[in-house]
Amino acid sequence: MESGLFSNQLNKTLGAAMLGSATLALLAFAFVTVQQSDLVNDAFPTTISVNGEGEVLAVPDIGQFSFSVNAEGKDAAMAQEESGTKINDIIAYLKEQGIDEKDIKTQNYNLYPKWTYQQPETCPIGSYCPGERVQDGFEVTQSVSVKVRDTDKAGAIIAGVGERGATNISSLNFTIDDVDALREEARELAIEDAKDKAKILADQLGVDIVRLSGFYEGGDFYDPFFYEARAMSMDMEESGFGGADLPMGEESTTVSVELIYEVK
Repeated sequence: MESGLFSNQLNKTLGAAMLGSATLALLAFAFVTVQQSDLVNDAFPTTISVNGEGEVLAVPDIGQFSFSVNAEGKDAAMAQEESGTKINDIIAYLKEQGIDEKDIKTQNYNLYPKWTYQQPETCPIGSYCPGERVQDGFEVTQSVSVKVRDTDKAGAIIAGVGERGATNISSLNFTIDDVDALREEARELAIEDAKDKAKILADQLGVDIVRLSGFYEGGDFYDPFFYEARAMSMDMEESGFGGADLPMGEESTTVSVELIYEVK
């Protein structure tokens, strides 16, 4: 009798223990499931993405152009001396016009031999008599770039360079000396533009912005004004280029950005 009571009590105890264990396991499973769901939500938050663009216009503050000087001589020393004389004359003129030495830069300097072909003194009729290549002196070519900070004088300075033996003057362009400052200003405008768009979009979607989660900057665009100096081999005074007005207009610097916000 007592043995049966003990057995029933034992079974009830074991059943309660098993039920308790099952309950704890179910609760643990639910807890783990909730934790995993939170991890998924944290790993893949809801976001919105907006683009912004900023543009800055500025009047160019410098003019830039390049020129070349060619010289020939019977030997290398003579060619270099003639080239040096022309270049020195032009540089002296540029400095007289207020151009700083740091704004005058040699782009390239080439010294190479010249060759001619001499035909043989006699050649039978109907025969092919190739000529002989003979060295005929040396040639020097030097190219220089110039930065003009007083843009009003750019046309007159180019005319003066042409009058002093420059053989090729090209690509006068008006530009901004400190382009980085324009980019920074344009970037600031682009970010403000994107922020304003994000607030409007969040209101329309009925969500709240939590924090910034991503930033990307697209390629910026810088648009200088070029003036192609054509026919520079002509007499500058006769062409009237030296006294011509060269319109500079405005330069545009544009920056685009993308902002990504986490929302809830």
